Amino acid sequence: MAPVTSLTAAVHQRLASALSAGLPEGAGADPLLRRSDRADFQANGILALAKKAKANPRELAAQIVSQVVTGDVIGDVEVSGPGFLNITVTDRAITENLAARAADPEGRLGVPYAEQPGTTVIDYAQPNVAKEMHVGHLRSAVIGASVAQLLEFTGERVVRRHHIGDWGTQFGMLIQFLDEHPHELDHKSSEVSGEEAMSNLDRLYKTARRLFDADEEFKTRARRRVVDLQAGDPRTLAIWQKFVDESKIYFFSVFEKLDMEIQDADIVGESGYNDMLAETCRLLEESGVAVRSEGALCVFFDDIKGTDGNPVPLIVQKSDGGYGYAATDLSAIRDRVFNLKADTLLYVVDARQALHFRMVFETARRAGWLGDDATAHHLAFGTVLGKDGKPFKTREGETVKLVDLLDEAVERASAVVREKARDLSEEEIAERGAQVGIGAVKYADLSTSANRDYKFDLDQMVSLNGDTSVYLQYAYARIQSILRKAGEVRPAARPELGLAAAERALGLHADAFAETVAEAAAEYAPHKLAAYLYQLASLYTTFYDQCPVLKAETPEQVENRLFLCDVTARTLHQGMALLGIRTPERL
Repeated sequence: MAPVTSLTAAVHQRLASALSAGLPEGAGADPLLRRSDRADFQANGILALAKKAKANPRELAAQIVSQVVTGDVIGDVEVSGPGFLNITVTDRAITENLAARAADPEGRLGVPYAEQPGTTVIDYAQPNVAKEMHVGHLRSAVIGASVAQLLEFTGERVVRRHHIGDWGTQFGMLIQFLDEHPHELDHKSSEVSGEEAMSNLDRLYKTARRLFDADEEFKTRARRRVVDLQAGDPRTLAIWQKFVDESKIYFFSVFEKLDMEIQDADIVGESGYNDMLAETCRLLEESGVAVRSEGALCVFFDDIKGTDGNPVPLIVQKSDGGYGYAATDLSAIRDRVFNLKADTLLYVVDARQALHFRMVFETARRAGWLGDDATAHHLAFGTVLGKDGKPFKTREGETVKLVDLLDEAVERASAVVREKARDLSEEEIAERGAQVGIGAVKYADLSTSANRDYKFDLDQMVSLNGDTSVYLQYAYARIQSILRKAGEVRPAARPELGLAAAERALGLHADAFAETVAEAAAEYAPHKLAAYLYQLASLYTTFYDQCPVLKAETPEQVENRLFLCDVTARTLHQGMALLGIRTPERL
């Protein structure tokens, strides 16, 4: 099936043709078309064109209007103000375009594939081995998963990478302690739940830490164990692997609770690049990109200085021979560009890491690993705040555990579902409560521009009113209820019918789905899709209030309004899926 041309594109094309026909300077000019409250669309491009042609804007606008082809797509066009064009499309065009979207055999609602798809490696959801996931891990996981789905939906080849923290000095302490006290993790991984796995690790870490701080001999043995780990000692690696496996049980349980699928093959932590670190340093030093300074291998930048005015370098290798995060991140870039053949590298990481990534990307560019063929982007995200506008903490001042937060969201949502439920069993209420609760958490995150902080307010998140996922989910469930009640009467597009104002507004907005998805994918901006879906649900609410569906005046009008309901539901369902949010059939 050929891609469905949106009404915006169709109107744009007709205006561009009129501009070309109207005057020589008009060829290739942008009509600057946008949606309008005064008509369906407004074109503002004639003002700039009039200035260029040294003509009267209103007279030029009238000249262009005489060249506009009307009747099929454009119903009416008139000059407004100093030379704007107000454009109204025909009711038939709205219905026919939606019918074409609904007929898409792939069920994509006319969303086209990107013309030149490439390969994007997206680095997101990066918990640390032997540590509990907290609220700070939420945004990377939720934003990253949605961006990955948006890119895949538009045809991009996406490689997911979960760069877990599974290497470093603390593992020497843990490995040495477990080697001396093997009974501390004396069970099979299959025997414990995720919560138990992390509880065991947390207990073991605290015990090992107490011994490390109190016993100098143990501290010496632990530090020696770090050297063994980095050297690849088989026994040390085997114990280290136990920690990784135990942590993965926990990670998978949290991601499952988040209704997010994480594949084991995509988990490539810091340890995955260990064999590349020495070569990365050698390549940087031999090329002159990095230099030795006080024994350390450093990269310097003219525009990055400390408060004392001295340059702040990126330290790739420490003076003691150890490797820092920079060496790992640079090795990961080499792997992703040259082995995974990535055109684009995306890092969904806290905004506080901005300077680090700026230095790493510039180093990779100087080394020739990034450039015209491969680019890297830091998709920085802001902080999750409490209701008081301060970083989200428990009453005791500790970081909030992600599991506790998700459990509370599901509990609150289940109460809302139970209050509204009429014919749902307890099992169904529990299932819907999880879908609504997790959806509420994800939507609150995704409806905010990633680089902004946002307040975590569960009362607001699970509210049926306002810009929440629950509002969208209820709009979808309401439509499914109407479609069930319709019985034998099937949705059918009736282009010959005129449309009420609320029908027109809903239809025009539904038609913009493909453009919105393409824009959200291109800009790595799930919040733009979330805003579109909220507006769609709001327009549907107005339509529902003003336009009787099953009690419409004629059978044809019933079918057409059912068709509008159906297209809206399918758009909500697909859009929410791209955000990683479920749309229950009943609520």
